[in-house]
Amino acid sequence: MDRAQKEAVVGELGQIFADSGVVVVAHYEGLTVAEMTDFRLRMKSAGGAVRVAKNKLAKIALKGTPAEKMGDLLKGMTVLAYSEDPVAAAKVVEAYTKDNKKLVVLGGAMGATPLDEAGVKAVAQMPSREELIASVVACIGAPAGNLVAAIGAPASDIAGILKTLEEREAA
Repeated sequence: MDRAQKEAVVGELGQIFADSGVVVVAHYEGLTVAEMTDFRLRMKSAGGAVRVAKNKLAKIALKGTPAEKMGDLLKGMTVLAYSEDPVAAAKVVEAYTKDNKKLVVLGGAMGATPLDEAGVKAVAQMPSREELIASVVACIGAPAGNLVAAIGAPASDIAGILKTLEEREAA
């Protein structure tokens, strides 16, 4: 790898660290190509990505970024899993480590907040952005639904009373 390629990789990694909501660092020693491909596909379907890079280049890219403290995790065969959604990458990594013990979570960063293994697990348990939006929409929509039911209730009550009176007269 020549200097220009290294500079391009450092620039790409710097962009990843700047734009990602969460970055998870894990050891992947022992994963087969098929297992790594499966991991990449799971991450892609969740809106994230996986990047293997030389630790030295990743440390250079981390300098001056909020996630600079994460550089201590970059030792050995490491893989970076990242996503713009602050919890998507952590959720996929945690789910994958349950299926495959060869992927070992070291930690990561959520913006400027460094995460250890327990921190990654805690982030993985948080609701995703889509889940939060759905719950907010449900909270906003519930009063409107209740209002519609309240407005419609008198009409249905009158209809019920008329039906009961009609049945009494017929009997």
